[in-house]
Amino acid sequence: MNSTYAIDFFTVPTANFKLLYVFVVLWHERRKVLHFNVTMNPTAQWTAQQIVEACPWNTTPKYLLRDRDGIYGKVFQKRIRNMEIEEVKTAPIVPGKTLTVKEL
Repeated sequence: MNSTYAIDFFTVPTANFKLLYVFVVLWHERRKVLHFNVTMNPTAQWTAQQIVEACPWNTTPKYLLRDRDGIYGKVFQKRIRNMEIEEVKTAPIVPGKTLTVKEL
């Protein structure tokens, strides 16, 4: 079993000024890209399906590192729970404020 995956989105502007959203799944311990896909309209359902595609044949990780982006909605969270993966969310960021260890 792979113990930790990390996921995130980044954007890529097209030649006609539209945005593409790239979803990446990394195997944290090996620093290896396991899966990526591109969409113009990311949804929680689409993102949940990407996790299924990144984990073929029962290769689910124990932990999934992610940020607190709203794209990881209830559909996504339910899928992760059903796959018996524990989500580890990054600390919240407050614009213009440095958080202390106690606040995290």
